[in-house]
This record gives sequence, structure tokens and C-alpha cells, in this order.
Amino acid sequence: MLVLFESPSGFAIFKVLDESKLEVADKIQEHFSTAEGASNLLKLKHFKKFEDTTEALAATTAAVEGKLCKPLKKILKKIVAKDAHENLAVADAKLGQAIKEKVNLPCIYSPAVQEVMRGIRAHVDSLITGLPARDMTAMALGLAHSLSRYKLKFSPDKVDTMIVQAISLLDDLDKELNNYVMRCREWYGWHFPELGKVVTDHLAFAKVIKKMGFRTNASKTDMSEMLPEEIEEQVKGLAEISMGTEISDEDICNIRYLAEQIIEITDYRGQLYDYLKNRMMAIAPNLTILVGELVGARLIAHAGSLLNLAKYPSSTVQILGAEKALFRALKTRKETPKYGLIYHASLVGQTNPKNKGKISRMLAAKCALAIRYDALAEETSTEMGIENRASLEQRLRALEEGGSKRLSVGGKGKFDKWVNKSEVRMYDNAQDSTIPAPKKRKIQELNTTVKDESEEENEKPSLVVADGNLEQPPKKKIKKEKKVSVAEETSIVETPTKSKKEKKKKKKRESEISETPETSIVKVESSEDAEPEVKKKKKKKKAKAEQED
Repeated sequence: MLVLFESPSGFAIFKVLDESKLEVADKIQEHFSTAEGASNLLKLKHFKKFEDTTEALAATTAAVEGKLCKPLKKILKKIVAKDAHENLAVADAKLGQAIKEKVNLPCIYSPAVQEVMRGIRAHVDSLITGLPARDMTAMALGLAHSLSRYKLKFSPDKVDTMIVQAISLLDDLDKELNNYVMRCREWYGWHFPELGKVVTDHLAFAKVIKKMGFRTNASKTDMSEMLPEEIEEQVKGLAEISMGTEISDEDICNIRYLAEQIIEITDYRGQLYDYLKNRMMAIAPNLTILVGELVGARLIAHAGSLLNLAKYPSSTVQILGAEKALFRALKTRKETPKYGLIYHASLVGQTNPKNKGKISRMLAAKCALAIRYDALAEETSTEMGIENRASLEQRLRALEEGGSKRLSVGGKGKFDKWVNKSEVRMYDNAQDSTIPAPKKRKIQELNTTVKDESEEENEKPSLVVADGNLEQPPKKKIKKEKKVSVAEETSIVETPTKSKKEKKKKKKRESEISETPETSIVKVESSEDAEPEVKKKKKKKKAKAEQED
């Protein structure tokens, strides 16, 4: 029987000299009590040493996961294949199954095999010859550290402590650099005050001071590398008519030294920013794509670490950095802040004030997902951050254009409620009374009804001739139109004051309304008066005829 033993230095294959001693598992440890007993029971047949720690880590992780690595597969094919009739004792059942499937070797895993592995581990120095004990210890220690890093998914590039320190130092440098520049401008302003008004860039201002020194040297100094031609000519012209005071050589030396410090700090700040940018892309690439290097680094520094930031919900990420304003608003029962450090992100900055709250909320939700993906994913990529940023930019464009409010493709659209856009009306108080009250008519309706009545009366013949006698036709009842109820004057919204022309038209309409019924009445009266006059003439004719007779 053969025994496969995995050690930190390599793979060892032992030959069991007496298999009868392994039948009883409880008595196996008696044979391994001494190194001589172990050497009498086992004999080293082959040993494959690992070339480096990387190979040792790959072989050990494969054995832990129950997989067969390539070096072990080659050993089994070359050596064990010769003794194919013998069984192979392994320390893991999964590894034995993998060997049986790929190499077609019968494997054994039992309590007796475990006792043999324990005995080999106790006397490995005497059983494996050719390796010093010091080398074995060093290889075991290196493999232990590598295996721990692998299990914890640890990588030196993933250390977020460097980001916390770098962003803190960057903020300190900005403050100190601002103080130095203001001090330099104020100090050199006593000698050449016009220079500070013309040169607004701090770095260019410090370089000009370092190169020029006294203002009297302006005409001899070449400032083309630091300033444009127009500003250079303007500086040289102002230096001749400057109202500044004269200073000593010692003063200008100290001012120049301060300018050198400003230039050096500015250069170091640029290097530190590049270092921070590379670190952020290595540790949190998706967060960096969404909010930028500085905002992402400040979020990590505020939370303490990337893992702590990954535990925060999106609502906390949104207001992270505005804790004072939040608790002050809660205490005074006012509106809570909508954003904290995330306000300085480019997506929020380019939005109009009306949509800043919406964009910050959506950006915080995407940032929470990106942070968890960066902190906990085995293999990080930038696809998630690029897709989320593209969707946020599309949503921002839709908000600015006033488009649809749908957040997702599968969601249902929300429609505006129907609003009655008719004129404002109020309740008619006259309807509360049970006594019939005369209702008002509109002017247009009065005009139409009066005109219809006048036309009907004009169409009627005043007299009808029948058998030589004049008869009056029967009067037909004119159906009265239904009166339209008109609300009170208070219920109708008053229109603005009309012009003089409209008032004149209104007066003409009222006069026509008053005149039309009178004319129709006159016509009717004339037809009624005509009948008695005809009867009187008939009586006179009859009287004359009787007298003649």
C-alpha cells in the first residue's frame, strides 16, 4: 500500500512495509512512538519539492478544495502507475475520489489512514531526508501566511487605510497652501502691489517672485514660461510706475524662500493626487466612476474603511458628512438635508437646483451597490459603474427636458389627475328658499326670444276675408320658451371693465329690445280697431237703403 502525504515543502509518497500492523487503528500509534518504529513501518519512495511559495499555495488550495493539481497528477502517472495493483491512502475523501476519476487509481480513506497521517506528521523530519529543519520551518511559515491571505481574500492593493491617510493629507495640504499663498501675496504686496491684481494664478505668482525678485528686475526677466505675452508686458509696464515701498535684500530672500515652499508643496500635492487616483481605481473602481476620486475617498475616510461604508444603506450614504445639519433639523423639526459629501459629485453639480435632491437620492442608491460590489466581490470590474453612470446621465437628461417620470422599463406610468378648467362658480343661495323667486335672464337670451316673437307676429295676417266679411283669425297661443336659470351676479366671475364702445353697443341692444314689442302691439291694435269701423259703414248703407225705399 502507498501513502500520499502533503507537506509545506512538497508531495511525499511512502511505501508501507508491513500492512498487517495497520489493521488495528488503536495500535498504530504504538509503532509511531519512536522515529525508528516509523522508519521500520514506512519507506520514502518519492518526494516532489515545490519550486516557490506560489506553487505551494496553488497545490495546497487545490488539495483543500478536493481537486487534483497538475504536479500531483504527473507524479501519480509516472510513479504510482507502475504499482497500479496497490492501493493509495489519502488524507481527504474528496481528493481520493478525484484521483480515482482522473488517474484511475484505487484510493483508501479510513480511521487507520488518519492515524498513519498523524504518525508521519510527527516524524516528518526523520522520514523525509535531504531537507534541513530550518528550511522546512521557513517554508511552512511562508505557506501559512500565503494561505491565510488567500482565505481572507487579502491583497496589499486593497488596503483602504492608505486612502484615508492620503485624502486627509491632501486636505491639510490645501489649507496650508492657501495660507502660504495669502501670506506671500500680502508680504510681497508691500513692494509690488500691482502684481497680485494682474497675476491671479497662485503658482504663477510664486514662480514670478522667485525668478524676478525686486520689481526693478522685471524689464530684464523673461517670464514667457510662466505668463502669457499680454500679461508679461503689463507686469513690466506696472513695475516701472509701481507705488510699492522699497525692501532690503534680506526681505526679498525670505519672500523667495516662501515662494519656493509654495512651488514645492504644489508639486507634491499633484503627486499625492495622482497616487490617490490610482489607489481609488484599484480599491473602489465603480465608486470612483460614479462620484470621482476625491468624493469617493472622502466617503471612505468618513466611514473609516471601505467595509464599514459597504454596511451603510443608501439613505446614510446620501447624507454622509451632513450630520450636524441633520441633527439640528431633527431638533428644530425642520426639513432634513438632502445631501452631504455626495453634493460635490459631478452628476449633482451639473444639475439645476430643482432636481438636485432627486439626483442625489438616485446617485446614493447606485453608490451603495457599487461600494458593496467593490468591497465584497471576488473579482472587481468597472462594467457595473459604467452602466450605472450611463443610466443616471440618461435620467438626468430626462429630468432637465421634462420628460416621462418612469424610473424603470417595467414600471407603470403615472398620469396626471383630471382637473376641471371651467370658470369658477359659487353656490346659489336662492335655491335654499322654497318661495318661487323670479330668475334673471341673460341679455342674449332676451334678444333671441323677443326677436322670435316679433317675427311670428309679423308673419300672421291681421284680417281674413270670408264671404265678403272681414273676420279676425283665432289667436294661437305662443309657447313660451323655458327660462334658463342664471346664477346670481355674485356667482359669476366678473370680467374686467369694458371699453366705451362696448358700453354703447350694449345701450343700442337694450333700446332695440324695448322698441320691438311696442311695434308688434301697435300692429295688433290697428287690426282690432279696423273691425268696428267696417261695421259702422254697413249700418249707414242699410239706413240709406231703407230711406230710399
